[in-house]
Amino acid sequence: MGLESFTRDDPIFIDESVFRDNYRPTELIERDDELAAYQSALRPVINGAPPKNIFIYGQTGVGKTLATRLVTDRLLEDQRQYSDLNIKQITLNCKSVNSSYQVAVNLVNKFREPDDYIPSTGYPPTRIYQMLWQHLNDLEASHLLIVLDEIDSIGADGEILYEIPRANDNDHVEDTYVGVIGISNDFTFRDSLSARVKDSLCDEELHFPPYDANNLRHILSRRAEKGYHNGVLEDGVIPLCAARAANESGSARMALKLLYKAGDLARQRDEPTVKESHVDEARKLIEEGKIKDELARLPIHSKLTLRAITNLSKVDETPAKRRKIYSLYLELCKEFATDPVTDRTIHDRISQLRQKGFVEAEEKNEGLSGGSYNLYDLKIRVDAVDEALNLEA
Repeated sequence: MGLESFTRDDPIFIDESVFRDNYRPTELIERDDELAAYQSALRPVINGAPPKNIFIYGQTGVGKTLATRLVTDRLLEDQRQYSDLNIKQITLNCKSVNSSYQVAVNLVNKFREPDDYIPSTGYPPTRIYQMLWQHLNDLEASHLLIVLDEIDSIGADGEILYEIPRANDNDHVEDTYVGVIGISNDFTFRDSLSARVKDSLCDEELHFPPYDANNLRHILSRRAEKGYHNGVLEDGVIPLCAARAANESGSARMALKLLYKAGDLARQRDEPTVKESHVDEARKLIEEGKIKDELARLPIHSKLTLRAITNLSKVDETPAKRRKIYSLYLELCKEFATDPVTDRTIHDRISQLRQKGFVEAEEKNEGLSGGSYNLYDLKIRVDAVDEALNLEA
């Protein structure tokens, strides 16, 4: 049959890019209360006062990162009317780092040219912080906002979340007010932090709850106006996408992915309209890829923990106690040249893996002689872990 010609004729989509993850909306609807609270938390900055340290939490796809971008962009724009303000901002996604040390290294490199980057290992922590304070003191700014997205990736090692919010109070930085905005997808992350870190980081806490079906219908309708040709979507498509996403996650990202995939299926089959049957089929296809995507997004220590459980499962040594899992985890850290975290942190990682449905636990109680403990086992297919993690030493 051969290849067909590429043409720009698309009877389904006007602009399919509006459904992609990298699309940057200029508005955030169904979040008026959260945006108002966010602006209120940052109001001291526009008044020239020290910023509050803000902790934002909520699951993936509920608008945390977009809200941060929109609010801080507005702040940076509106400061221009005040001659005594020079507000700057740096953003670091912590997904690819696994410790406060690594966060500090990445922050130092934010102020340097690539040929002057410091390596990720080799310096004592005190030296890294000295470099960071020097850069902040050299910065000609009245305020610096440091946005740390996905900060739960660093686990319970919250030293950086104490040091930066206290940079002014501890006289590390003199002429620039420093504030931290921490964003987390993990509801339990805050509870894993020490009391002193909580006191430093959480001047103001903002919770972004899951979207409900009505919220998602509104969001999808607005996005469909930009992305789909008129009359292409059958009446039940958007309500069905909204209902599915609301029931499963409350994530706008999930709802948009479902709406986009349904349209893509119709286009592949040269069908003139997008039907509810396309939504049902799209949901099944997305579910198949969802586990792999979730596994791929895990922080490195969660991946190594899951790999340890998977390797034990392969040799029929599960269910296993945490001690055994941690022992194998330490071996994997050596294999992949990664600094290990504490047993307590791995306990938290296993709990998170359980919440995501990757690991299951069986409680044992041996009375006074042995006490109570959990045995852990893999809850998903071994090959799914192997394909998704693809760890390389």
